[in-house]
Amino acid sequence: MTKYRDGYEFYCEMCERYGLEPISFRYYVLQLSQQQLSAYNMQAKQLGI
Repeated sequence: MTKYRDGYEFYCEMCERYGLEPISFRYYVLQLSQQQLSAYNMQAKQLGI
């Protein structure tokens, strides 16, 4: 879940930079594609998280 949070924080920084209102963390995670979820999970396994 830490990697999801890191991605969300980056998303929020970009929203702030461009004057946009970010969506909630829950909705952000729900909107990730299956490919993104798989990549996060693979990376987590490699890191032993």
